[in-house]
Amino acid sequence: MPLSTAVTSVGLVVMWSSGFIGAEFGTREATADTLLMWRFVAAAAVLGGAWALLRRRRLPLRAVAEQTAIGVLSQGGYLGGVVWAVGLGVPSGTTALIAALQPLAAGALAGRLLGETVSPRQWAGLAIGLGGVALVVQGDLSAGTASAPAWAYGLPFAAMAALLAASFLERKARAPLGPMDAVPLHCLVSAALFTGVALAGGHAAPPPSGTFWTAVAWTFLLSTVGGYGFYWLSLRRSGVTRTSALIYLTPPTTLVWAYAMFGDAPGWTALAGMAVCVVGVTAATARRPVRRPVRRSARRPDRSARLAEDPVREGTVSRVPAE
Repeated sequence: MPLSTAVTSVGLVVMWSSGFIGAEFGTREATADTLLMWRFVAAAAVLGGAWALLRRRRLPLRAVAEQTAIGVLSQGGYLGGVVWAVGLGVPSGTTALIAALQPLAAGALAGRLLGETVSPRQWAGLAIGLGGVALVVQGDLSAGTASAPAWAYGLPFAAMAALLAASFLERKARAPLGPMDAVPLHCLVSAALFTGVALAGGHAAPPPSGTFWTAVAWTFLLSTVGGYGFYWLSLRRSGVTRTSALIYLTPPTTLVWAYAMFGDAPGWTALAGMAVCVVGVTAATARRPVRRPVRRSARRPDRSARLAEDPVREGTVSRVPAE
């Protein structure tokens, strides 16, 4: 794997997983729509301002329309479902695992919609990862430690579907934009969306808590700038199937974050499910070694061919002129 691709992959896994921790961190102080509103107001102000100063240029109307739809799905739909689920009491690690079902759906649809080939080995890896997700969610529900209602577990599924739709739209975009142009636009769209939701619900006022603003800074810097930046970069370099498969690695990473910050120790079923997910993503993303054709050295021509080329050199014809 090239170094740039490896750095992008590691950055995506670490930064993407930080969003689930930021969601739990922030929703302990405020409602989900309050956190999302101020997260994207801050993101739109900083990234939009930087774009206006450093990269100000006229964007094609088609690109603006496409990226508006992608932003609504990838940040409005995805983050709305994830943060709302965590706010209702679904553990952040379980939310990450349910959202990680995306690779299986991506593999099923990538061939038809994008023409990306999904090999049998990748299908096996995606199926193994799905088994890991099922293990963790089953363990979480049976343990009875979660405070969320059962229907709340459907929100990460809806979030996963929204992100998957955004990924396909990005790959099929007729006027694609790079992350430096696309992410500020996504943040501006999301700021407008979540501000409207928060105002409608009467939750726009932020709580007078330093912890809340720490969560806003966390989700803005690590999750929005880092997570989405690496996600769109990986999507361009590696395609939908491989990028989506990397999402399987975010639950184990989220587990480490959650244990370090909140003391959420996972049960044995969750640990087993995490291990199965790692096996699945390894199988789905590992590249087969390229078999290079063996160079065969030029065969030494047999003696009859050499005779035809130079009978004198081979000694079959005398160098002395015939008398």
